[in-house]
Amino acid sequence: MKDMRPAGRMWHLYKMGGLTPAITSMFDVQSAQQMAFIRSMLKEQRKNSLYDIPLHSMELVVFDLETTGFSPYNGDEIISFGAVSVIGGEIQYDQSFYSIVNPKRKIPDDIVELTGITNGMASDAPELIVVLRDFLEFVQQKVLVAHATGHDKNFLNAALWRTSKVSLSHRVLDTMMIAKWLMPKRKDLSLDSLLHAYEIPVTMRHHALEDSLMTAQLWSKFMEEIKSRDVDTLGDLYALLSHH
Repeated sequence: MKDMRPAGRMWHLYKMGGLTPAITSMFDVQSAQQMAFIRSMLKEQRKNSLYDIPLHSMELVVFDLETTGFSPYNGDEIISFGAVSVIGGEIQYDQSFYSIVNPKRKIPDDIVELTGITNGMASDAPELIVVLRDFLEFVQQKVLVAHATGHDKNFLNAALWRTSKVSLSHRVLDTMMIAKWLMPKRKDLSLDSLLHAYEIPVTMRHHALEDSLMTAQLWSKFMEEIKSRDVDTLGDLYALLSHH
């Protein structure tokens, strides 16, 4: 008698037709399509070498995530994605992305207060795999930029692995690390402090799209300083940042 519990069913289907049919059968068709898109997008990204691309014409996506807390491996979830396209130092204001995500758990009261995203708003939002797919379709093969990227990369990688069994393969630049290189004596490298230092108007903090737009403006300011230091390519920039 065949073992038709999930693990046994998976093994049976694997033997009959390979892993992809097995995975597909365990999810609904739409989720399987989302997963296939995410996996193919990240596989394609791994083929690209971007080190020789001139910074002045490089296509970027500045992004931000809002989350229920700080630990993606301990039950915290993404509740919104925000992103905006940039070419060199020019922000493409007409090319932006924003979506709330249904975290399928209660959003803590302090996070509701911080972000303005209520449990009612989140319960009506699309689920994670749908928004991940849409976000990656917006990003395509572009370089990602964020401020203090550790938090965002951890949540993105956890989400990608949980939904699609892949890891992020895009190049990621951290505006905090760039600030550390440009201003080695500066103690406070928080986004709020740097926005103040560069006289960038603060619109709405802890809103994923607004934070992305403000970080994009910071990136534009940095690009002016980077150019003045004769840094021409992404590879050049990575080489300099590796020392910091």
